[in-house]
Amino acid sequence: MNIAAAAFLERHNFSVHQDINSIVDSMLYDFDMGLKGKKIGSEMIRTFTTPPSQAAAGKSVIVIDAGGTNFRSCIVSFDEKGTPSISDLEKTSMPGIDRELSKKEFFDQIAKNLEHLKGKSENIGFCFSYPVTILEDGDGVLINFTKEVKAPEVEGCTIGKELAAALKEHGWSGNLNIRLLNDTVSALLAGAADVDEGMEYSSYIGFILGTGMNGAYIQSEDPSYPGLKKQIINCECGKFDMVARSDFDYSFDKKSDKPGTGIMEKLCSGAYLGPVAYEMLVAAGKEKLFSDAVSAKFASIDKVTTIDVSAYLASPHSAENKLGAIISGASEEDQDILFQLMDALVERCARMAASILAACAIKSGEGRSAAKPVCMLCNGSTFFKLYKVQDRVKGYLEDVLVKQRGIYFDIISRDNDITLGTAIGGLIR
Repeated sequence: MNIAAAAFLERHNFSVHQDINSIVDSMLYDFDMGLKGKKIGSEMIRTFTTPPSQAAAGKSVIVIDAGGTNFRSCIVSFDEKGTPSISDLEKTSMPGIDRELSKKEFFDQIAKNLEHLKGKSENIGFCFSYPVTILEDGDGVLINFTKEVKAPEVEGCTIGKELAAALKEHGWSGNLNIRLLNDTVSALLAGAADVDEGMEYSSYIGFILGTGMNGAYIQSEDPSYPGLKKQIINCECGKFDMVARSDFDYSFDKKSDKPGTGIMEKLCSGAYLGPVAYEMLVAAGKEKLFSDAVSAKFASIDKVTTIDVSAYLASPHSAENKLGAIISGASEEDQDILFQLMDALVERCARMAASILAACAIKSGEGRSAAKPVCMLCNGSTFFKLYKVQDRVKGYLEDVLVKQRGIYFDIISRDNDITLGTAIGGLIR
């Protein structure tokens, strides 16, 4: 690495090449404590469900996907062979992103978003991508919002119950059956439901690296956890906090809506990687890490997004992206420093993602046969579109899982995975 860039990162406690095995070991300890009810970081939320043994057939379900930025809703219909089709799809913004909402405003907005689906099914699968304590009846209590959603009155509410009441006020009839799922659980269910012909898996993992970050796996019965039956566990590992943070991370965290929360997520998910890059570049500019002219530009930039970082790394000599335009015409030394700083963020992101996937695979206890690996259904623009993240994650997993532990894996993706998985979950009774 460029000496000046390396010294700058070291001075600010930014560890580029964190040891993945050390993170995995800490995460496994965190998982173990969480399953024993001794909360440390990750929530380890029980779902009381496993992938169904038979495909859904001849049924329709309303699907809601409340993600980090967008709110999607549609109908998923399964024909007699269990083949799904999607209709009546609409997308709008997630309530509480633009301004703070009261509890009533929040659920009223969701009801308005679902007006086009009124009366089309009594079954509702609700992918609610925030930390929720799942109840045995399939409903869930919101622990807290993440991803900068602002609706504090909703925290502690039973989401399905509140939504059903709001829908009734908006003229819905019938016995509404609402089942909450996390997006990682939906991803896992989609992976289990859509296996390539001739392929078999020993277990399944759902992983999201987009606006937020999280993982889910299937926990087998284990005498270490009395009374815990085999089921999908939503790890909420974006909250994992036994990981090194830099000055830039602390600086951004203080400015976030909820300082001190979502530590792992704030290191590398799409909602936060750009703002952390901003803190890094402003500091670099003020400390004159670059030449005087370039340092002045970075010291006074207004903001940086994850898209800016990815676009620059993919085309570092193009003035068509924000960072490329700033560095255009600068010395080779300046260009090298900027690339290595931004690449350090991506490298850390890949190591964090690989650590989560490795911990979930190890915790599943499966994948010991190369012919029946653990299926990892991965989802999210940060995983698939951020510069070299996917390739790096695969490389680290080959080392940490296959070479070192003899655990085999297969990373897959599926079109409409969250929608399909949520529909399957919405029909589980």
